[in-house]
Amino acid sequence: MTQGPLTTEAGAPVADNQNSETAGVGGPVLVQDQLLLEKLAHFNRERIPERVVHARGAGAYGTFTVTSDVTKYTRAKFLSEVGKQTETFLRFSTVAGNLGAADAVRDPRGFALKFYTEEGNYDLVGNNTPVFFIRDAIKFPDFIHTQKRDPYTGSQEADNVFDFWGLSPESTHQVTWLFGDRGIPASYRHMDGFGSHTYQWNNEAGEAFWVKYHFKTDQGIKNLTAAEAEELAGKDPDSHQRDLREAIERGDFPSWTVGVQIMPVAEAATYRFNPFDLTKVWPHADYPVIEIGKLELNRNPENIFAEVEQSIFSPAHFVPGIGPSPDKMLQGRLFAYGDAHRYRVGINADHLPVNRPHATEARTNSRDGFLYDGRHKGAKNYEPNSFGGPHQTDRALWQPITVTGETGEQPTPRHAEDDDFVQAGNLYRLMSEGEKQRLVDNLAGAISGVTRDDIAERAINNFRQADGDFGKRLEAAVQALRG
Repeated sequence: MTQGPLTTEAGAPVADNQNSETAGVGGPVLVQDQLLLEKLAHFNRERIPERVVHARGAGAYGTFTVTSDVTKYTRAKFLSEVGKQTETFLRFSTVAGNLGAADAVRDPRGFALKFYTEEGNYDLVGNNTPVFFIRDAIKFPDFIHTQKRDPYTGSQEADNVFDFWGLSPESTHQVTWLFGDRGIPASYRHMDGFGSHTYQWNNEAGEAFWVKYHFKTDQGIKNLTAAEAEELAGKDPDSHQRDLREAIERGDFPSWTVGVQIMPVAEAATYRFNPFDLTKVWPHADYPVIEIGKLELNRNPENIFAEVEQSIFSPAHFVPGIGPSPDKMLQGRLFAYGDAHRYRVGINADHLPVNRPHATEARTNSRDGFLYDGRHKGAKNYEPNSFGGPHQTDRALWQPITVTGETGEQPTPRHAEDDDFVQAGNLYRLMSEGEKQRLVDNLAGAISGVTRDDIAERAINNFRQADGDFGKRLEAAVQALRG
């Protein structure tokens, strides 16, 4: 930025930024001191509402490079040829903590990635776990309320957390992930990322496929124990943000190998697990991960508020060749994420530098609203028009799916091997003896804080149904801690 005189917001030079105007020496301050009033008024409005979830975050710019030919699966241009590079912005976050919370806590990590493609921005909003606590978005506000501060005590309460999880057995798989060794990553660089949801890819011929995204850290997995995290959170609440920033500053650019699982659409109906259930994974033995690219982060944001706090991500931001699936959590998020950003940042949030397309231009008929910058000048704001305005392409971004049946409030369809415990039990049985013991110890420490016996027993019973040994060891550990 060019150096010169300090100015007001309107550009007038400031004569004195050290002393406010008064009526005589030592007299009261004058209302005519507009610099003082402008600074105080702006300061009072510096913060915008923080995200209800994923408030605590860090971000960086980078590049995505295609390493495999996937044109038989998708017509997305940014995936059209090996070697092609696309600018990206990745925001990491915790889920439950407020803006000032510590980084080193037991919590899922957000992994929200924006691709600045030549066909518009494509947002992939995921986590560092391949599953989630619930499968239907109608339960999301209730779930988050249990993770946030209790309206009476003002603190997070173990009763609320395990009451909800105990009454929502579909959460057993994700809770097993969360309280295992990967529940507290050592840094953002040392964890995997997942798109988590199932998405649609479609090719030039109109063939459609279901896909799941995987981001495998090239730095290797590193995690913290509960004791290590507690100490680090007290010493350096900004540990993960600092680690990411300093790694990029010294040229140690973190990277991830990107892969996808691909399921032909015709196989979804008879697959043993519901492929659109966010509490389930697709076992790799059924659908191996195919490498498609490399993601590297190589540039820090220059202003955290402008580029991290005001960055917005929405799973509704698709590009041609990619679309949604019938995943009920994804369907809810298609609305909820965009609505959150319209509330927090404003109706013109997409016009901010971090959010607007970098490789193309947005052409819409939306006008006005808070902080509208007049970019459209005098162009007509309707379509169709005969004044050279933007026009529709007559080609949908994704392929339609067949639906049948009656409308109404309906549960997620169950497939042959679907239940709420089978995959949590499989995950437990994959663990080493040391991993099992740490998982049990972590869960027991949390459940022991529950004040009601019935809530504790219901929570333990979910893990008992996942695996008998898991439940038996957990029950004994909780009893030992509760006396």
